[in-house]
Amino acid sequence: MQQLLGQLGIDWHLLLSQGVNFLLLLVILRLVAYKPLLKIMHDRRARIEEGLLKAKEADERLHEVDKISKERIKEAENAAVRVLQKVEQDAKVLEAKLLAEARNKEEEEMRNAEAARQAKEEEATRKIEAEAVALVRRAIAKTVELKPEAIDEALIARAVREVQ
Repeated sequence: MQQLLGQLGIDWHLLLSQGVNFLLLLVILRLVAYKPLLKIMHDRRARIEEGLLKAKEADERLHEVDKISKERIKEAENAAVRVLQKVEQDAKVLEAKLLAEARNKEEEEMRNAEAARQAKEEEATRKIEAEAVALVRRAIAKTVELKPEAIDEALIARAVREVQ
């Protein structure tokens, strides 16, 4: 076998020393480079997986927050609708109250106007009565030919009542 190796140009001492050198290099590289690289790759993979999990959790929380915000918006819209309905009802109540007050005021003004009309009518009636009394007094005075001061007031009043 040595001859076969010699004919091929292979020195078995050199081959053995190169094999030992290769094994030593393999052990050294494994300790110095391969294990730390594996550790770095493992740590990096763990950080990536952790980041993916956190991203997934953040996405889920974002969906939850979005759902909660939509619910709160709906609640706010419902509250706004209720407030608008209450304002509308209050406006209707206020409108009815104002209408009732306006009617009452109108009725009061009508009563006042009627009272003023009656007062004017009574005043006109008194003036007419006073003029009638004076007219009757003059007529009696002319018919009786007496002084107007001497004519009896009762007679004048009775004459006025009969005229009316």
